[in-house]
Amino acid sequence: MQENGKQSKGRIAVVTGATAGIGRAVALSLAAQGAAVVVNGRRADRLQALVEEINAQGRSAPLPGPLPEGEGGRAFAVAGDAADQPIIDAMLDGAVSAFGAEADLVIVNAGRGLGGSVLTSDMAQWEAMYEINVMGAARMLRSAGQRLAPQCAESDPVAKPRDIVVIGSNVGKHISPFSSLYGSSKFAAGALAEATRRELGPKGVRVTLIAPGIVLSEFQEVAGYTDELVEGFKQKFAPLLTPEDIARLVSFVVSQPAGVHACDIVIRPTRQDYP
Repeated sequence: MQENGKQSKGRIAVVTGATAGIGRAVALSLAAQGAAVVVNGRRADRLQALVEEINAQGRSAPLPGPLPEGEGGRAFAVAGDAADQPIIDAMLDGAVSAFGAEADLVIVNAGRGLGGSVLTSDMAQWEAMYEINVMGAARMLRSAGQRLAPQCAESDPVAKPRDIVVIGSNVGKHISPFSSLYGSSKFAAGALAEATRRELGPKGVRVTLIAPGIVLSEFQEVAGYTDELVEGFKQKFAPLLTPEDIARLVSFVVSQPAGVHACDIVIRPTRQDYP
C-alpha cells in the first residue's frame, strides 16, 4: 500500500453522481490523494463548484492538457444524466482530452432511491429509478470495461491497478419491505458488477461492489423517506454512516496492489442489525 494520503496519486478517475453525498465525497477524497478526476452530475452549478474546489486545492497546471507525471488533484466536469450513453462517452473521452490518457478508475455511483414496497411505492417512479440504477450502471460497465481492458498488458495484466467500483446497497443483498423496489434495482446492479468482474478480472481489471448500509445524505429526502423513518434509523442505529466513510473504503479498495482484489464488501453502521 502506498504512503497514506497518496494512494491514488497519478491515477485518472471518473466519478458519476458527484454533486452530493457519496459521489462528492469520493471525488474530493481521490483528488486529495493525487488523482485527476472527471466529475459528473445533473446539477451544473454544484458540479462547477466542486471542480473549482478541487482545482483550488490541486495543481496549477491549466486544463485541458496532459497530466504531468505523478501529479493529480485536478478536476474536469461533464454535466448530464449518467444513464445517457452520450454523457458516458463524454466522461470517458473527457479523461483523455483533459488529462491526456484514458481513465484507469471508474466509480459507478449515480443512482437514486425510492421509499416503499412493491405494494406501496410510487409506480410512476419505477422506470426512472431502474433507468439510472440498472441501465445506467450497465452502460457504464460496458463502456468502461471496453476501455480499461485494452490498457492491461497481455504479458503482465496486473502490472498496474485498473478499477471499476460500483456503489450498490446492502438492501441489494438483504431485501427490506421499506424500500423493496429500490433494493431490487441494487440486486440487479450487484449482479451486473459480479458478472463483469468474472469477465474482466482475468484481463486485469478489478470490478468491485460496495454495498453500504444507511448513509445519511440527500438520498433519504430524494427517495421520499418520511421524517419518522429517518428519525427511527437515527435512534436505532446511530451513529449512521457518512459519505466520507464510503469514500475512505473506496480509497482502501483501489489502493491495494494490482494483484489483490477486495471485490464484494458490505459496510454498515456498527449498530445496524437489519437490513
